Amino acid sequence: MQPWIDRDMAVNWHPYSQMKTSQHVPIVRGNGAYLYDANGDRYLDMICSWWVTLHGHAHPYIARRVYQQLQTLEQVIFAGFTHPGAIRLSERLLGLLPENQTKVFYTDNGSTAVEVALKMCVQYGHNRGIKKTKILAFKDGYHGDTFGAMSVSERGQWTAPFSDMLFEVVFIEPPTAENFVQNIRILEKHAAELACFIYEPLVQGSGGMRMHQAGELSRLMRRCRELGVFMIQDEVFVGFGRTGRLFAADYLNESPDLMCFSKGLTGGTMPLGITTCTEQIYAAFYHDDKMRALFHGHSFTASPVACAAALASLDILLTVETQTRIQQISDRHRDFVDVLKKIPGVENPRSIGTLLALDWVGQEKTGYFSPFADWFSREALARQVLLRPLGNVLYVLPPYCITDDQLTRTYQVILELLKERSRQERRDECDAGSVE
Repeated sequence: MQPWIDRDMAVNWHPYSQMKTSQHVPIVRGNGAYLYDANGDRYLDMICSWWVTLHGHAHPYIARRVYQQLQTLEQVIFAGFTHPGAIRLSERLLGLLPENQTKVFYTDNGSTAVEVALKMCVQYGHNRGIKKTKILAFKDGYHGDTFGAMSVSERGQWTAPFSDMLFEVVFIEPPTAENFVQNIRILEKHAAELACFIYEPLVQGSGGMRMHQAGELSRLMRRCRELGVFMIQDEVFVGFGRTGRLFAADYLNESPDLMCFSKGLTGGTMPLGITTCTEQIYAAFYHDDKMRALFHGHSFTASPVACAAALASLDILLTVETQTRIQQISDRHRDFVDVLKKIPGVENPRSIGTLLALDWVGQEKTGYFSPFADWFSREALARQVLLRPLGNVLYVLPPYCITDDQLTRTYQVILELLKERSRQERRDECDAGSVE
């Protein structure tokens, strides 16, 4: 979401700054798992600054590689030209993905990576003389804030002003054993018109950290393959180790036709988006007729500096040390889930890889605008821990450099605040009863 600058106030405009309750903390530097404000106070960044900072802030190795790149080549048009960083990053990433992924398309962020994937699938049919324009997607999904990405995301308060401008999407529930037959019926009913099926694998992030099983998703993907429906796997959030493995694809028995990446791609250093696809999809655009080309480009497509950051982040990610730390975080999260099960007001504590989440279902309303979010964020920040619940859904997503002591401190703050909230709600309930 684009920050704006107010000339009079000289503050960043972000999704909440137009609200009277908004607060801005001026952050001046970062180091490892910490952010430092203008007063010298430090905060444990336990959400990786919107899920991007894999290895911690101001990582010296990434900074050095970016500095070296800036001294060599900072930018070159990516139309009719290429450069070593883009080639190396493409080769390295494809080497880690399912074998059917053979081509790379560069953009700037997660939303645009999704836009490109959707356009590829729709134009594939157009180039082949087959009209397929409907999209299949999960309910409660989130794929970005551009128009195509909004269209395939959950419809609601975020998309209401644009509801008449979004294209047709068929929504199904995230897969379970109970809804599998119903989902297949919907898929088969619309298959002839479906350009693609887009989904967040294993975890629906912004939708409330909702998790589903790899086996059930694999079964749904298999039926898509049989019906000739292309699959777009949105790994913008879950990619690069978040689920405990390099990619959510590593849990699945079926391979998607297209994949989308961003967020942790550069280790949180700068924006970069990637869409990968199969040879079959690429072949539909490789033609002497220029009207079959995919007309999509960005000024900073395949930025040499961003590619350098991504290559450096991959270097760190693939080390034994980082992979070991990912597993250690995963183990500690699983143990903490057992602790959370005993806390009144907590429902569905869950974890996968380095992600931990729970639902707070006290006396207040649930959903994205639950007052729990503002209260918890404020109280955690006062204890020098940055946590930003999605409404009544509290989650922890630490950088891979987090220490055991820092993780323990975060768990302590969470337990302290959840117990305080529970006591507060009981007092409010008693006071309300006394008034009656």
